[in-house]
Amino acid sequence: MTALRLPPEHFRYRALIGVGGIGSGTFFALQGNETLGREESRLGRFLDRRDYCKLHIITHYVSTLLGPDFMTLPVGRVGSDENGHRLLKEMADAGLDTRFVKVSAAHPTLYSFCFVYPDGSGGNLTTDDSACSTLDAQGVAEAEREFERNRAAGIALAVPEVPLGTRTALLGLGRKHGFLNVASFTSEEVLPALDQGMLDNVDLLALNRHEAASVARTRSEGYPVEKIVATVVSSLAPRYPRMILSVTAGSDGSWIWDGRTMSRVPKIRAAVSGTAGAGDAHLAGLIVGLAARLGLEQAHELAGLVASFSVTSPHTIPPGVSRETLCQFAVHSGVSLSKEVKELLE
Repeated sequence: MTALRLPPEHFRYRALIGVGGIGSGTFFALQGNETLGREESRLGRFLDRRDYCKLHIITHYVSTLLGPDFMTLPVGRVGSDENGHRLLKEMADAGLDTRFVKVSAAHPTLYSFCFVYPDGSGGNLTTDDSACSTLDAQGVAEAEREFERNRAAGIALAVPEVPLGTRTALLGLGRKHGFLNVASFTSEEVLPALDQGMLDNVDLLALNRHEAASVARTRSEGYPVEKIVATVVSSLAPRYPRMILSVTAGSDGSWIWDGRTMSRVPKIRAAVSGTAGAGDAHLAGLIVGLAARLGLEQAHELAGLVASFSVTSPHTIPPGVSRETLCQFAVHSGVSLSKEVKELLE
């Protein structure tokens, strides 16, 4: 059994409805750790890694760990191409409800080219004319009946790789129907989203170090992440006193602000095969923990465990993720889990 052993009545929420990227990509290992220059040519090699996009990664973890009694419903678009049909099958095989993932004949499936430096850092280039870019507010509105059916018992998830207007529409439906609204933004999006008032409808904001630095209007490299997090809290808390803030910072661990106090979970030592997708795994673990009625501190602990487990695989969705493998990973890593998290995994 791969899912957590929870009876349906134990769930705090019954469903997740989300928008964001559904696509695939390629990993390319660069030679040399120097940052790639604007007009530079550099040698490298393709890696045997499977890349997935944000909504797919997060919802895969949620569906796998919460099981069939929890509805995980992505709303999105893929192309009528080999990648699109393969991704739809993989999502369905993982238990995702794909009724609202439509196939576009006019646009290709979202694709990313990920580059990796020898030190493990890197970035990605993503197509901006994909099927995902065509998902609009009308497409989101098609799922409103599911919002109505799960009123006050659902999670609305809005993550990058679909337009900001599409995410605004989803968060609006989430607020209208009493959902827990969860969102993340790229470094380039987060300030425009703030200016547009999108955060008015966000209950949980997930950022990585770079995105948090954008909010703090400071650099991310060479600047203490603790100061970045503190600056983000001081900037957002007066306007959004009830919003939960999650910040991931790779080897420095992660922080969470609940509106009153800050807590940190250090990174678990693990053999790193790939760091891409770790932030999405962290957010998925946080969502799973909250849906399973863990307190925020314990859900944050579970999120750190899921994120650390994710880096042991070269793929952005580890093929073997389950309740059992997470439990085994915790034991082998010598992690001292809280009673609540330990009971959830056993």
